[in-house]
Amino acid sequence: MKKVQSMSDSLRLMAQQRSSGRCEYCRLPDWLPPLEPFHLEHVTARQHGGATEAENLAWACHRRNFHKGPNLSAIDPDTKSVVPLFHPRRDAWHEHFAIVGIRVVGLSAIGRATAGLLQMNASRRMERRAELVKRGWF
Repeated sequence: MKKVQSMSDSLRLMAQQRSSGRCEYCRLPDWLPPLEPFHLEHVTARQHGGATEAENLAWACHRRNFHKGPNLSAIDPDTKSVVPLFHPRRDAWHEHFAIVGIRVVGLSAIGRATAGLLQMNASRRMERRAELVKRGWF
């Protein structure tokens, strides 16, 4: 008997496939152990009226999801202005971020604020990214 997927299973699979199995914020792949399970993240949190539907969901590593929380904005470290966070459904990653060596660099106010709030260049993440770069997987 074939198991019928629940709506959440279907949404998780859709988000994972849409992201090519990478965190939509930091680009970490979900297929390398040892990793915590990836999350089906609400871009606009439910507490802010965000719906559990494809256009409001992102595939996120547990650390990006933890640091993002319900936040919708952050402060750009260069301009000190409050700006919206990167929105994986509306924004193009390459317009806001670049990988330089093993660092995720914000190319825009949105990219800088998001990289900072989500701690994309925390020491453990940079160590993991260095390992992936060395193996040709990032």
